[in-house]
This record gives sequence, C-alpha cells and structure tokens, in this order.
Amino acid sequence: MMDTIRLLLEQSPLLAVFAAIGIGYAVGQVSIAGFSLGVGAVLFTGLALGAIAPKATPPGMVSTLGLIMFLYGIGIQYGKQFFAGMKGPGLKWNLLATVGVLVALAVALGLGKAAGVSPAYAVGLFAGSLVSTPTMQAAIDAVGNRDPAIGYSVAYPLGILVPILCIFVFSRLVKPRLEAAPAPFQTLEVTLEGANDFSVADLIAELPAGVELVGVRQGGVNKLPDPQARVSPGDGVLLFGRPEALESARQALGRADPGRISQDRAALDVALFFVSRAALVGTSLAELRFPTGIVAKVANVRRGDAVLYPAADLVLEQGDRVSVVAPREAIPALRGYFGDSIKSTAEISYVATGLGMSLGVLLGLISVPLPGGGSFSLGMAGGPLITALILGKLLRLGPFSWYMPLTANLTLRNFGLAVFLAAVGLGAGAPFVDTVTKTGFTFIGEQGDNGLEKI
Repeated sequence: MMDTIRLLLEQSPLLAVFAAIGIGYAVGQVSIAGFSLGVGAVLFTGLALGAIAPKATPPGMVSTLGLIMFLYGIGIQYGKQFFAGMKGPGLKWNLLATVGVLVALAVALGLGKAAGVSPAYAVGLFAGSLVSTPTMQAAIDAVGNRDPAIGYSVAYPLGILVPILCIFVFSRLVKPRLEAAPAPFQTLEVTLEGANDFSVADLIAELPAGVELVGVRQGGVNKLPDPQARVSPGDGVLLFGRPEALESARQALGRADPGRISQDRAALDVALFFVSRAALVGTSLAELRFPTGIVAKVANVRRGDAVLYPAADLVLEQGDRVSVVAPREAIPALRGYFGDSIKSTAEISYVATGLGMSLGVLLGLISVPLPGGGSFSLGMAGGPLITALILGKLLRLGPFSWYMPLTANLTLRNFGLAVFLAAVGLGAGAPFVDTVTKTGFTFIGEQGDNGLEKI
C-alpha cells in the first residue's frame, strides 16, 4: 500500500502538492487547548509526503510562483499603511521592529555558531521562530538548497506557541490597560429645539467632530441637506456618527425623535451600491461627481466588515459598499454610476496583476555589486514585496488600477502561501527525515553523532 502511494506521488508531483494542501489545511484546523497550526500544517504535511515519496518534489518554479502570489497580495493590500507608518510615531515603531529582527538574527547566528549548527540551519531556525515565510525563501535562495526549510520546520511550532505564552505571562505580570474598541457608527434622528432658525451650513458647523448630517425633514418631507437652506425649531435632522458624539449633538440641538425620517421613503430612499466601476477606484468622496441632474449624499461606506465614516478624503476601493441617500427615481442611475456588481468584487485585473508581478520579478533579479566582491539582490521574496508595497501605495497609475478586491486578494495570497509551503515541504521531507534519523532529538537539544549541535 505504501509503495503504491509513493509511486503515485512520485509520478505526479502536482498531485503531491494538492494532497499536501488539502490534508494540511484539514490538520491545521484541529485545535488543541486553543492551539492550532493553521496554514503551517501544510508544511508539515508536505514534509511527511516528501519523506514517503522523495522524488515527488515539484519543480522549483512552483514554490517561487506561490511565494510571489502571496507577497504580491500582502504588498498591494498594505502598501498605503506601510508608507503611512514610515513617518511620525510609526517610524519609531518600525525602527524598533527592525532592531528586534536584527537582534533575533544575530542571536540565531551567534548561538548557532557556538553550538556548531550550520548557517543554513541557523537561518532556517531564525525564520521559523519568527514564522516568516519570506525569510525562509530568502535563506533558500542564498544557500542554494533546502536546508533552511529543515530548521524552519523545527522552529515553526515554537514560533507560534512561545510568543502566545510570553504574551499570556506578560499580560498577567504587567496587567496592561487596553482601550476598549470604539462603539460602531449609528444613526440618530433629532428634532430641533430653540428660539431661532438658522442655515444648514451653520448647523453643520456646530456639529461635534465625527458627526455627519445625512438628511433634513421639513414640513413632513425628507430632503437632502442644502447648506443654503434654513431650518427651524420642530424640523428633524438625521445624523450619523459614534454614539458618544451623537449624544453630544443631541444635547446641543434638541430631542431624539426616531422614526420621522427613516420610516418615510416617499421622497428620499437609502440604497447600498457595490463600487465595481474601475473609474471610481482610487477616488475620494470629495471628488465624486454624480450624473447630471442627480443630487445624492453618501451616508457611510462599508469595507469588509467595517463601517467607515464618510470623510471627504476617504478613498473608495473596489468592493466597497456605499450607502447613498437619494431620490428614489435617481437610484437606477446611481446603480450604473457605481457599477454595483458583486461579481467584480471577487475579480482581479490580470493586466495590472501580471504587470505588477513582472515588475517585482525584474526588481528581484537586479544584482548590485558590493565593495570587496560579491553582490546583493532582493530575490524572489524582496522584489515582488517591495514592488507591491509601492503599487499598493499608488493604487492607480494612469489607466491602471493596482488595487485588488479584498476577497480576491485573500484568495490569491492564501493559495499562493499554501502552494509555497507544500512545495517546500515536499522538497525538504527526505532531508528532514535524514537529519532527524542521524541526530534524533539532539536537533533541538544536544550534540549529534555527526558533529552538528542543533540548538
């Protein structure tokens, strides 16, 4: 039976890759005392299958392609946040993180040298302890073999478990006071009270920060807020914001009176549109230009599971769901304006993605000579990641929108990571078993018979 499985896997390396992904994800979902390996189980499944079928190793291009897909998706999604963190307080935290990584590398190499561990294993242990897949690929590229994957496999479970235990112990010793998550955005209807009338513009100016005026009710009719119009005591207003800010607005304006505006949809209605029109991706709310003759107001924007405040500088992304207050007869035209296609929220532009990944590969291939000989290149880990971070910051360049819908991004990068881990595990399976067979548990504890002391 085992010979049949080995023969089948070795005859079709792609079968081995997909088997490692499927079995690995199933194993990764098993939770013991709240601890699970997650996608990391794909690596260990690949190691097991690689040990059973040593010749089932897929071509090196398979793992490289998976890694590029994973890193490109990460960079595109977090490019804007990455560069925003390079200034102000974020710069301090980034520098601290950089120092932490460099110290961890120095400790791994220093202790590895003192214990007689080869640099390839030591760097793999460093990558596994940080649960850093790109670091493992960079180490594999630098060493020219899959030895770092062995060290990575040994350190990976500890890289997950030990930080969890450290945070648990630290939180018990220090007892940090964490701020509660802000309350979700809400709507509030208020009936104005007071002695004098005033303009809508004056009303907006008096609202607390973080409160948006969505609609006005006068004479039993709902209207969009016109800054030039005037409101009087007894008129109703519909506000949007955080509960505490809404309460401050209510105290300043009048009394809560729910149902007057939201239950009357005769003149105005509220519709939810998916942003799927390419021309709107990367456009701020202040830059929106509705079709001629249509007056509408953006009440809020839903991105993933989050509800966002409709600030003027909020930039729309593909897949956003925009809540719009508008006359009922204008809704069909607004649907065409935003696109409102749920299908497109799970699709990517293969033109932009192909060009972006190509630029990343080219950047990774550039070799920079170093003083005293040798050269340096970003490789297939650094090149695509840095390129994607830059493109994720730009979002749009000429006719190209580099943005990728969140659902499509998650699918791309998770599948890419699974392919990479499966391929690396299959390639390192036989060497991993050979190393453990020769040294036994000394790989994680004491001196082995081959003279290599593994930490």
